[in-house]
Amino acid sequence: MSFNNSIKSIGQWLRAGVSTAFFRFPRWEGLSTGPGVVAALVLLVLGLSVLFQRVYIHGPAIFYWKAIAYGWLPFALLPFYALMARGTGPSGRPGAAPDLALLTTLLLAQTVWLELFVDLCFTAMLYSGSEAWSVRYLGQWGAWIIWGIPVTLMILSQLVLLARGGRGRRWPLTLAAGMMAGVVALGVTTQQPDFWYPKKQEANNEESSRYLKLTAELMESQPVLLSRQLAALAPQRPGKVDMYALTFAPYGDEVFRRESQMVADVMSQRFGTAGRTLQLVNHFQTAEKLPWATTVNLQKAIRSVARTMDKDEDVLFIYLTSHGAREGQLAADFWPFELTELTPSTLRKWLDEAGIRHRVIAVSACFSGSWIPSLKDDATMVLTAADADHTSYGCGYKSELTFFGRAMFDEQLRTRTRSFEQAHAAAREVIRKREVEAGKDDGYSNPQISVGTAIRAKLATFQ
Repeated sequence: MSFNNSIKSIGQWLRAGVSTAFFRFPRWEGLSTGPGVVAALVLLVLGLSVLFQRVYIHGPAIFYWKAIAYGWLPFALLPFYALMARGTGPSGRPGAAPDLALLTTLLLAQTVWLELFVDLCFTAMLYSGSEAWSVRYLGQWGAWIIWGIPVTLMILSQLVLLARGGRGRRWPLTLAAGMMAGVVALGVTTQQPDFWYPKKQEANNEESSRYLKLTAELMESQPVLLSRQLAALAPQRPGKVDMYALTFAPYGDEVFRRESQMVADVMSQRFGTAGRTLQLVNHFQTAEKLPWATTVNLQKAIRSVARTMDKDEDVLFIYLTSHGAREGQLAADFWPFELTELTPSTLRKWLDEAGIRHRVIAVSACFSGSWIPSLKDDATMVLTAADADHTSYGCGYKSELTFFGRAMFDEQLRTRTRSFEQAHAAAREVIRKREVEAGKDDGYSNPQISVGTAIRAKLATFQ
């Protein structure tokens, strides 16, 4: 076959592939296959994978050519799917593939377009911040649901082609569907190498924050790190109201790591918590320096602070920053770990059990107003970035700080006031204006505050 004829043949296959990708009936007339056609189609799929894996990474990246040795299982199973659906003998069914080789090749040609479709969808999701949106509205599984839609459409398209190009029997299609789903699950649950990785010195964005170099040494060091930092907290001073501060950032994005650090700095500078502050953060950059933001670590921290502070005299400040769900869960994500989400009732239970009376709890998350009913009492102040029915703003991968964290802590409490109530009131108007300017389309976040009489009197000593 000449070069021009080879190009023409590949073009015919690509046209047939895009047609079946849109669930149209396959047309077999004029199609012929061979090793050259198969090799060209495989290279096209591989090229798309290399290209879009680079697009997924913000900033400079390093090419890892050894990844070529992995990820061949989906290709290897295409002939098996075709064999189950079509068999080797004459089909005798109208519209079925004339032979097994043609059905296999059309599956491969279809895969070129399905790979392009899935890659474009993932790119749009990554750069639009839809993952954060899905977590806000759908909870912890929201991201999996949104990312699973294009993959599901890809599997359906292949199954339709197998049904139309094969003998139409149900059990081969059912088995093929199960195997396709299994391949997807295997890819999600196993850490296969990619073609591109961010350069370490540039790895400061949402995508790179998902990469954690998990070693036995790191795992063993975490409990020791937490114990040391808790033991290093300064003791309470008799006759003086001290404030202890905990920050909790369980979602491994840069904006939350940065916000945790900012709030810790503000509390240290303005409320004297230097030496009495502990940050719990999930982020690859701080994995060796800070204890991880898990519910287990938070409970341990609360118990330890309770033993260190004067529970009748001192104040515990807790800052929670993450994505939030309507049901009150605080989203937790630090791949490859499966983490338990914190809820307001759980936090209240731990604080009550520890006997900590005076509490200031700030929740920077969507729908965080839902935390107030479970946490409020006479000795507690609760500050939230939104009410129970609205999202907050500024938690995307391009954000430096959330709108709530910036307005209330980085601007109001850092330089203008030591009153949480005054800072919250001023921040509400600033946030309203900025949300309008940013085009927030689901309504004003409407930050909330609940202040008990006893905690108001206690906080007056810091003003």
